[in-house]
Amino acid sequence: MSESRLYQSIAAEILKLIESGEFPVGSRLPGERDLAERFGVSRVTIREAEIALEAQGRISIKTGSGVYVKARGTDTLGALPDVTAFDLTAARAVIEAEAAALAASHVTDDELAELEALIAAMSDPNATDQAANEADQKFHLAIARIAGNPVVEYCIHLIWRMRNDLPRVRQVYARVCHNDSNSRTEEHAAILTALQRRDPAAARNAMRSHFQRLFESMLEATESEALAEVRRRTQQDRERFLATTRI
Repeated sequence: MSESRLYQSIAAEILKLIESGEFPVGSRLPGERDLAERFGVSRVTIREAEIALEAQGRISIKTGSGVYVKARGTDTLGALPDVTAFDLTAARAVIEAEAAALAASHVTDDELAELEALIAAMSDPNATDQAANEADQKFHLAIARIAGNPVVEYCIHLIWRMRNDLPRVRQVYARVCHNDSNSRTEEHAAILTALQRRDPAAARNAMRSHFQRLFESMLEATESEALAEVRRRTQQDRERFLATTRI
């Protein structure tokens, strides 16, 4: 079973124990080590499973205190689904592309100036990663607002909540966005140009191209990380072997 499938399976097992009453509402879950031994997995897998359950609103992770079971209630309606960065980016390519097409039909000159200023902030060589990412978010949310459909705007706000609040998604985006500032600026400029022309089709295609390139960058980053992990494990195996042969 893959690492991603494994943590999801463990999260489901823990959830069953919560639902059965073995871990009642308000109680503290056993520690990572105990759960790892119980399920026969690593502590890292337990940690990822707990992060997934927290995103679903079923537990609360309190640093220095422990992990506590939360009541199932109306607040869980706002819980985030456990998705990958690839799932989210594929959805963005559809939803935000249509938002750009809608925005192109009635964007004002003042709104175009707003978007242009955000691109400038995003591409500022002195800007921190955080400042550039905030400008990026404001750019996309501005287009969602300009689109003029409250449902579309709500969906894109929810997308950004997943983008920022789901740990595994946030990590992938942070790694990719740190290395692609030039491409990001060029792609946002292409979206702005299409909006300036009031061309819905061009705006849609420019937004789709942006996410297609982002998706490919994520694949490359994930493959590089996997290769580095294989090399690390191989080196550990080599060191263990050499240590054994010295005995």
